[in-house]
Amino acid sequence: MLSNHLAGIWRWVLGLIAAVFLLVSPALAGQDVIALSAYAKSPIGKVLFLRHALAPGNGDPAHFTLADCSSQRNLDAVGRRQSAQLGDLFRQHGLVFERVYSSQWCRCRETARLLDMGPVLDLPGLNSFYQGIVPRDATLAALRKAMASLPDNGGVTLMVTHYVTISAITNRGVASGEAVAFDPAIGRAVKLDLNQ
Repeated sequence: MLSNHLAGIWRWVLGLIAAVFLLVSPALAGQDVIALSAYAKSPIGKVLFLRHALAPGNGDPAHFTLADCSSQRNLDAVGRRQSAQLGDLFRQHGLVFERVYSSQWCRCRETARLLDMGPVLDLPGLNSFYQGIVPRDATLAALRKAMASLPDNGGVTLMVTHYVTISAITNRGVASGEAVAFDPAIGRAVKLDLNQ
């Protein structure tokens, strides 16, 4: 009886290990990284997600109001410089975007504006649902609908947004000012190495 009990525990442990492996392996297998120089020559997908530049802190203040930048966590001087430098870097590599969309949060709008890669259009589907300010499912549905409407023969669309949005769509984590190339047709996501 003890051996049956141990065999049952052993099967449970092996099942748990297999379940963890199945959950972790797709994320690890998909940790593709491409140098910015290679991406510029042959872009992957039709979307480039960019997390807003450095805005110290986490989340937004309790008195957050979408129309009032003073109620939000915003870029600091380092973040503003980072935004301009990213735009310079993109131009040095010859990147041109068909369109530039931004979350309606001020830190994303400012990042997109300082990149100076073209007119910036608001896209509510890029908004942050981190603190429940906007509903997660409806926001992501709006983003997926916007991506599905992008022309197949068009160039790359830049989307400036938040960690939670990029992570939910691409299954990739990004620091401030980092980018992920995304092909919505097949769900492929590749992180850009902006140092190469």
